[in-house]
Amino acid sequence: MDSNYSAIPRGSHVELQMQNDPGDFRSQQKSLLSDDGNRVNYPKVAHEFDDLNDDDDVDVDLDDYTLVESKPNSGSGVSGAVFNLTTSIIGAGIMALPAAMKVLGVVLGIFMIFLIGILSEMSVEMLIRYAVSCKARSYGEVVQIAMGRTAKVLSEICIIVNNAGVLIVYLIIMGDVMSGSVRHLGVFDQWLGHGFWDHRKLLILAVVIVFLAPLCFLNRIDSLSLTSAASVALAVVFVVVCFAVAFIKLIEGKIDSPRMSPDLGSKMAIWDLIVVIPVMTNAYVCHFNIQPIYNELEGRSPQKMNRVGRITTALCVVVYASTAISGYLLFGEDTEGDVLTNFDRDLGIRFSTALNYIVRVGYILHLVLVFPVIHFSLRQTVDSLVFEGSAPLTESRKRSFALTVILLMLIYVGSTMIPNIWTAFKFTGATTAVSLGFTFPALIALRLSQQDESLRLSGVETFFSWLMLIMAIIVSISGTIGNIYTIQSKSE
Repeated sequence: MDSNYSAIPRGSHVELQMQNDPGDFRSQQKSLLSDDGNRVNYPKVAHEFDDLNDDDDVDVDLDDYTLVESKPNSGSGVSGAVFNLTTSIIGAGIMALPAAMKVLGVVLGIFMIFLIGILSEMSVEMLIRYAVSCKARSYGEVVQIAMGRTAKVLSEICIIVNNAGVLIVYLIIMGDVMSGSVRHLGVFDQWLGHGFWDHRKLLILAVVIVFLAPLCFLNRIDSLSLTSAASVALAVVFVVVCFAVAFIKLIEGKIDSPRMSPDLGSKMAIWDLIVVIPVMTNAYVCHFNIQPIYNELEGRSPQKMNRVGRITTALCVVVYASTAISGYLLFGEDTEGDVLTNFDRDLGIRFSTALNYIVRVGYILHLVLVFPVIHFSLRQTVDSLVFEGSAPLTESRKRSFALTVILLMLIYVGSTMIPNIWTAFKFTGATTAVSLGFTFPALIALRLSQQDESLRLSGVETFFSWLMLIMAIIVSISGTIGNIYTIQSKSE
């Protein structure tokens, strides 16, 4: 019998385009997946049902879709996902940990690094679980499904403020290391002497244009897997050098005995203790990049993404603990909020000058490679908030280019106005970081577990969800009050 239809070649798959209202958010949850598990905004793709937890009773009305042949997408493997997620976490936050250890003392400092790391991983796994069950494509979407549009907008504002703040901190660190600060010499100062070449604003602008902009114009986060791997390697070099120098000096008896517990001898010391907790919570926030990384994970599944999260958390805990301890041992009570600036002095061992340059220049290269990963989620979130309902950013090069240019300009201007990274971390840690890392994931789990019996939390999961929520509220309120008090005290 004659037919107007032809067979689809073996190995191909199909797109099913929605015929219902694209502005209806709930109707978008009916989207299907390509054969590699990747979701596509417009059009919707269908072949296998990897994200539907092997449920054979999926109710899909094929009359709502139009059949179109398409090509499979490729994604990143577990190692690439680990590198991207690790890069999202290990950035400028690591530089503030030795100063946090100085305030908390060694015992409490190590305990907090492990505790916050474990709680952060639990919140990441809850976020993955509920985002996948809701077919959400971004952090904001799962927040909207759980708590409504107002909460989604609030979460996206938190991502924008947090990521912009982090990128501003990166540029501040680059300026501190290359140009120097009031109390420390910069690399260019030491190499070439004082001149126009070590002008702080000029150096940062050159780095933004020459190194950062080309990487930030990339449209897919899996394109950054190689740079992320290089950035992790550079971070490991930094940690190994710090730890080795501290170990050598400890054996030679050149290190003063560190403080094991926090200083509670004055009112100001107590406020410093309260303020430092948000700095440590800020160090683990990566939740805004979970969904983009999951979306591009090859053969994706919640179990596979949980494995990525656990490997990443274990790596970050080891790196953070090693850096915090070795940095504090090396510089003691002279440890700066940005420990990288401390590496302009004689370390008291052989090859001290060379090691100083390796640490500072290597970590600047690390931040250059980390920058585009954080910028990616910032650009995606701004686009989602400002151009809601538009075609995906990957399909509009002009919009992507314009957003990238505008964001880089604003971040550069911000880096010239904020005095130091400690100030930035205290405020973002007490507000946006703790909200993204703990408040929203806990609320998502508690709300959605009541709406679907299959998603109900166990007793232990419920306990930890409430623990994270209460801890986040306490840290946010006390941290904000402490920040205001310490600023007022220093201005008097």
